[in-house]
This record gives sequence, C-alpha cells and structure tokens, in this order.
Amino acid sequence: MVNRKSLEPDSGPLAAYGARVRRLREERGWTQEDLAERTRYSSKHISAVETGNRSSTLKFSGALDAAFGLVGTDQSFDRECQQLRHGVLMEGFPEYVHQERKAVEIRLFEIGIIPGLLQTPEYAQAVAAGSVARGATSVKSAAERVRVLVQRQQILEREQPPILFVVMDESCIRQSVGGPEVMAAQLDRLVELAARPHVILQVAPFAIGERRSFNRPVTLATLPDRSVLFYAESQSQGHLERKNGTVTSMLTGYHQLAVEALSQADTVAMVKEVRKGIL
Repeated sequence: MVNRKSLEPDSGPLAAYGARVRRLREERGWTQEDLAERTRYSSKHISAVETGNRSSTLKFSGALDAAFGLVGTDQSFDRECQQLRHGVLMEGFPEYVHQERKAVEIRLFEIGIIPGLLQTPEYAQAVAAGSVARGATSVKSAAERVRVLVQRQQILEREQPPILFVVMDESCIRQSVGGPEVMAAQLDRLVELAARPHVILQVAPFAIGERRSFNRPVTLATLPDRSVLFYAESQSQGHLERKNGTVTSMLTGYHQLAVEALSQADTVAMVKEVRKGIL
C-alpha cells in the first residue's frame, strides 16, 4: 500500500497550494508520475509541493497551469503563486475562497464595514485606499485585493447562487466610508440585494447590547454535502475550522444573533432612513 500523507490545507498557504495540486491531479485520475510527465518535473518534486515541503516557483506554477488547462484563468497557479510571494492575500484566505465558490449557503456577520460580498466597487476601493493610507498595505496589493473581491462577488450572479444570510452590526451602515456619494450608492446596493430571493439581510441594532453573540466578524459556509466550515481572521492570518464542536457552537451563536436582529423588512427600512440623511 502506498504511504499517502494526509494534507492539512488550513495550516498555511504552502499547504493550501499543495492540497489544490493534489486535488486537481486526483480529479483527473493522474498519479504523481503522470503529472511529472506533463510538467517535466520529477515525481519527487510534485510530492514535495503537494505536502507543503517545497515552495512553488512561477516557472513550476506555469507548468501546472499548462497541464491542468488553467493558463490565463482566475484559478491559475501562476496567479496564486504571485499572491503568496507578495503577501497579497492573508494566510488561510485562499483556501476559504476555494470553499466559498462551492458553498450552497453562506452566513456572514460583520462589524464596522459592509461585508465584502455586498460591497460596491467604489466602497471596496475606498476601504483599500484606507489601508494604503495607513501603511497597512501597498497600492499594488490593495488593487489585487479589490480584484479578488470583485471575482468573489460573481457567485451571487450565478444561475443558482448560494443562499446568503447576512447580519450586520448597525455600525456597518452608520459608519461613512468613501464620502457621501460612495456611501449612498452602497446603501442603495444593500436595498437592491435585499430584494433578491437568495439574500437574507438583517441589521443587529445597537440596542441589543450584550445580547449580540459575536464581537468579531464571522463567516460560516455550508457545502453541498451539508458540512459547515467556520472562517475567522486575526490581525495577521485567517483560519478555516472544520471541527464539529467549534462549528456547532458558532452556528448556534449565529442563529441566536439572527433572532435578536431586525427583520429584513425593518432592516431595509433602517437602511433607507440612513440613506435619506446622506444625500
């Protein structure tokens, strides 16, 4: 029996990169030797990358793209390699984005800013510009993050989009980002999204006080097999959690929060009222 090492894609960006190589290879029914032949790298090299023991290079990523038919696509290994090398995306986030594309339900809670999937391009650019002004990121990295966000939002335009449950702290709609025109357009966007059958939008008002379940952003993604993943970020990295105990606890907290939050009708009314005071 072949000694097949178990992969932990959440342990870091190299692990996530390697796990994706293995997944695509196995989906095609290829052995490491098959991929080695197609890329002109050794099977030992393939194995080291898949297990996260060897960093990838742009040249190797290009060879993978040619083998898997990903050249020039948004899912290319070349693009992922460049993101890893320049620290464009937070560690752990690329693996979440991969799972997000497959999700049938997504539950979000956000504090302070509109959740990324709901942001207008102008709002997203204003958030990115703020990061650049604070010295938290470079202009190039900020632009790439906005590009990735726009790509992520395409899941909402699919013929069968995921059901999106969003609870926003009231601060999300009260805090001005990008100036009056940008904020007004963003609030209009929220009203438009709330009218879609697959979007459930709620505001957790300041009045719920200590009954608010979370004090940090929370993301829960339900996959086609009904398994649920929990994603959260610290200051420096993201973490994707699959353990049943943790996920169940977070899901319970989310449902408790949704009960305390305003209904969708009352939420839209509040958003429209805030909108009136801007322009």
